[in-house]
Amino acid sequence: MGKAGNRKFSLYDVEQFIREAGAERISEDAVLDLEMELENFADSIAQEAIKYAEHAGRKLIKSEDILLALFDDKELDDSISENMALLKGSLPDKNNSPY
Repeated sequence: MGKAGNRKFSLYDVEQFIREAGAERISEDAVLDLEMELENFADSIAQEAIKYAEHAGRKLIKSEDILLALFDDKELDDSISENMALLKGSLPDKNNSPY
């Protein structure tokens, strides 16, 4: 995680984002974790967008580079798959549900 003075997203803004999503109470750890994940996500997308711009012979990063990076982010796909597997493992099995 970035140092306190080196953050790319303000903790206040991250907390407000969580509140706007509907949370009433938020732990400091939750805000710090989301800030770190947002930073990692933004860094990953930016690096991929740079590769697309360079491949096109440009130094200028365009919206299309960002969109390509978003839709072709293998690390993001892997991360989502891992998180879904963890989530499925923590949920009760529908077949064994008493309801």
